[in-house]
Amino acid sequence: MALIPRTYLTRNTEAAPLAVFRICFGIVMFVGILRFWANGWIEKLYLEPRFHFSYYGFEWIKPLGTGTYFLFVLCALSTMGIALGYRYRISIIVFFLSFTYIELMDKTTYLNHYYFISILSFLMMFLPANVYYSVDAKKGYVQTRQLIPRWTVDSIKLLLGIVYIYAGLAKLNSDWLMEAVPLKIWLPSKFDLPLIGDWLSKEWVQYGFSWGGALYDLTIPFLLLYGRTRYFGFFLVVFFHVLTRVLFPIGMFPYIMIVSALIFFDASLHHRVLELLSRILGIVKSKFDNGKAFVPKAGFMTHIKYGTIALFFMVQLLLPWRYLLYPGELFWTEEGYRFSWRVMLMEKSGYAQFKIVDKVTQKWFYVDNSDFLTPFQEKQMAFQPDFIVQYAHYLKNHFEKDGHQNIAVYVESWVSLNGRLSQPFIDPKVDLTKEKDIWEHKTWILPFNDEIKGI
Repeated sequence: MALIPRTYLTRNTEAAPLAVFRICFGIVMFVGILRFWANGWIEKLYLEPRFHFSYYGFEWIKPLGTGTYFLFVLCALSTMGIALGYRYRISIIVFFLSFTYIELMDKTTYLNHYYFISILSFLMMFLPANVYYSVDAKKGYVQTRQLIPRWTVDSIKLLLGIVYIYAGLAKLNSDWLMEAVPLKIWLPSKFDLPLIGDWLSKEWVQYGFSWGGALYDLTIPFLLLYGRTRYFGFFLVVFFHVLTRVLFPIGMFPYIMIVSALIFFDASLHHRVLELLSRILGIVKSKFDNGKAFVPKAGFMTHIKYGTIALFFMVQLLLPWRYLLYPGELFWTEEGYRFSWRVMLMEKSGYAQFKIVDKVTQKWFYVDNSDFLTPFQEKQMAFQPDFIVQYAHYLKNHFEKDGHQNIAVYVESWVSLNGRLSQPFIDPKVDLTKEKDIWEHKTWILPFNDEIKGI
């Protein structure tokens, strides 16, 4: 943290915005987990599949059988602790660990907002979000403080700014801006929506959505930061995310981003929110308004905390650029695509037919993927190289257990990207059992016979 002036680290601000953020975050996460359970997705995504696609380095994380339900219960209970500010430090740590474990159980379910929730909850472990308007402060588990270091609130603003700016930069490509795809593919299918359905098939509307989405992402952090444009910016946040929720099945992400944007408002607004909440719940808010400031303890552990947060933001700033280390078209190879805030940028579909070959007798047979994968898993596997090689190794192990020997696994695959004609995707002459899912470039991905210009 040496690059940050010490005067900034000691500058204080009202704790109310962080308290409101904590409450909203906990409530939205609780609703999200209940929704996940009520829709039967625990069974469908984690218990029914025979095979789960693992993240590199996290192969040891697997669903826990019926214990997976307990994991979700634990995660839900922790969200209540966060919202109430009850044993906050334990609650936020439990939430981060349980939610991240859930996210890592199968990368088939990867979504940008799941990743955002994980890293946001990691950041919140270091913030004094329970020193004001919390059960912890009321019960004396922590000392009540009306003022907290300004950087604790600014750090959330910075993280949100990174998400938006990188999402906007990712849209500066020829497919999105010059061809209006994939929105040109998706929007006409929403023709049955009342009022706007007929308009979505018009090309100028599709281009308007594409250019407007890029402009929104690139400007919204600045509109929210500047006082004179803040309310207009928040209106755009609500309008944009409600519209995307109507158009696309993207779960709780719109609500997460709407409530997160409240952190940009002045403390006066948050005090009014807490006063309204106090009247509803019969809480005496004045007991928390003591004018005292939270002072971090000096010492080695404080320096470790600052260093960890600095490293955290360095990773967030650099990780999205790792795709530059790989050759080829990013949208085609997807090497460095995840965890880079590339939100809804491509329509990709594929076909993958696996061939099991006895290397000695040269006898072979095709695999029926539905014998091993759910329809959702098969769909995701067909156009993602790391999925394909993982599945090939699973097939090798499965058929070896069935008594087959000297197994090689090949795949005949075709993929369509953003409405283009399907192209061969994986080299059909490569025995995938000899390849590994590692961070190095996968040379067995066939070249993309087109060019997408941009960042």
